Amino acid sequence: MKSRIYIDTSVVGGFFDMEFKEATRSLFERLEKGEIIFVVSDLLELELSNAPERVRNLLYNYSSDKFERVVLTEEVIKLANIYIEEGVVGKTSLEDCRHIALATVNRVDVLASWNFKHIVNLERIKGYNSINYKLGYQMLEIRSPQNLINYED
Repeated sequence: MKSRIYIDTSVVGGFFDMEFKEATRSLFERLEKGEIIFVVSDLLELELSNAPERVRNLLYNYSSDKFERVVLTEEVIKLANIYIEEGVVGKTSLEDCRHIALATVNRVDVLASWNFKHIVNLERIKGYNSINYKLGYQMLEIRSPQNLINYED
């Protein structure tokens, strides 16, 4: 079975960023080969609407069968708010919390992000997963695209 990888906006932008380009493009190569499926949300699409055109249109270069689409629900919004209420991150990180909640509620295999301040951060991951555990959700794997590429032997 293919791994379902939730991607946030930083992964799409990372495709064109000099610092993150190599690992991000390797992840997209796995997508192209059919090894993985990207889980994308309406929140991602909303955030991309403000991005430069080449970033905004990147995902359209791939067939729709490479993606699973998920939507912001009341359950997701409530969970994201709990992350903030419990002090995992501050109120200014609401959109990041919604990405975490979208990935959690939709039981993805892993969330990929280049956001090291609010998402791919050991203390934050512990906080998100502590709340997930307390509320009966599964633990969420959170990694950078660098951790999700295949290395040949």
